[in-house]
Amino acid sequence: MKLNWKLPLLLGAAGVALTAPEFAALAQEAAAPAAEAAPAAAEVVPTINDGDTAWMLISSVLVLLMTVPGLALFYGGLARAKNMLSVLTQVLGILCLVSILWVFYGYSLTFGEGNAYIGDFSKAFLKGVTPESISGTIPEYVFVLFQMTFACITPALIIGAFAERAKFISVLVFAALWVTFVYFPMAHMVWAGTGMLFLDGALDFAGGTVVHMNSGIAALVACIFFGKRIGFGKEAMPPHSLVFTMVGAALLWVGWFGFNAGSAAAANATAGLAAINTFVATGAAGIAWLLIEWIAKGKPSLLGLASGVVAGLVAITPACGTAGPLGAMLLGAVTSIVCFFFCTTIKNAFGYDDSFDVFGIHGVGGIVGAIGTAFTANVALGGVGYEPSLGAQLWVQVFSVIITLIVSGIGTSIILALINFTIGLRVAPDAEREGLDVAEHGERAYN
Repeated sequence: MKLNWKLPLLLGAAGVALTAPEFAALAQEAAAPAAEAAPAAAEVVPTINDGDTAWMLISSVLVLLMTVPGLALFYGGLARAKNMLSVLTQVLGILCLVSILWVFYGYSLTFGEGNAYIGDFSKAFLKGVTPESISGTIPEYVFVLFQMTFACITPALIIGAFAERAKFISVLVFAALWVTFVYFPMAHMVWAGTGMLFLDGALDFAGGTVVHMNSGIAALVACIFFGKRIGFGKEAMPPHSLVFTMVGAALLWVGWFGFNAGSAAAANATAGLAAINTFVATGAAGIAWLLIEWIAKGKPSLLGLASGVVAGLVAITPACGTAGPLGAMLLGAVTSIVCFFFCTTIKNAFGYDDSFDVFGIHGVGGIVGAIGTAFTANVALGGVGYEPSLGAQLWVQVFSVIITLIVSGIGTSIILALINFTIGLRVAPDAEREGLDVAEHGERAYN
């Protein structure tokens, strides 16, 4: 029993004078009921919190909104008109496919006990998950639902790198293999209690490494495997509808509050911190991209502003629950400038055809955000995350980046090589020239 240190102060303030034996007797008497209640307190049964459950259900729907229609419209607007429907179909198809795989074995491989690198099949087909089972303060079904939305959007992000030239069947096969052998292991290592990076103390509140860096590295590998679009670098390939892209970016921003604040798994102060960081970091990133583009190119563009917004969302994802608002703004602005440099100077220098700059924004933004989290989360620098030395946490963050580079880079390469050797990755040249809407799906976005 730990004696309440305020007790003698309260008694003294009331004018009550006690001898040492009298005080000891009073303390013993006060401690007796608490000691009797101790066993009961140790047997606290987890209960469902209605407020937490409601917030997590809303967050799940918000993350779904990010994928469809958010990501679908953002990418669709960036495509040429003849490929608009192919992009929408790929995003929607991946969403439907991965949701099934998540229930079959994805949830189990991600959050099953397993080992340091992958879960197990103890919860395959959601075995043992019932309406009565609880995860924290919410029903386990709600936790399964929320995490499923993350698994669905991550492979859908990758398609922006090889848009306008991929076979639809190859996209579906790639998505199935990639989530199985790349996403599920990475999510387990970072978020599951037995995961290697989780035990190392890596800070990734909502998926900077698991979702964005993971998909961004895969995107770079993919656009190299697929090769350049016909006419890339020789003819203009402007977005066919920046209106759709703007609407998609806005829906991504709105949905991202579920993505980040929902990762608190409760309606609490941490969720509030994640929400305000998601707002201000994104605003700072948007302005930073706007200004740097204005200086470099002479005019600020809507595409640049939308790109900066997404870069800021990516940057703050791993840090949103541990950074202070000022640190979040700084991280968003710095990441946006770095992403602008990669989407322009670096991309032009190396000549790779990353159709919608998935690597430049999600890959690079994920790396900067993951490493930057070590700085913004430090209490000495205004964060709320931890108090160890900056150097120690910085190494943990860098190590998590290295592991993600290895797992995503090698895993994606093997999967794409296998698909290319069997069913092939690209459509025929004539189909690419005609447009994938008609060639692959037999329909047009506009008639």
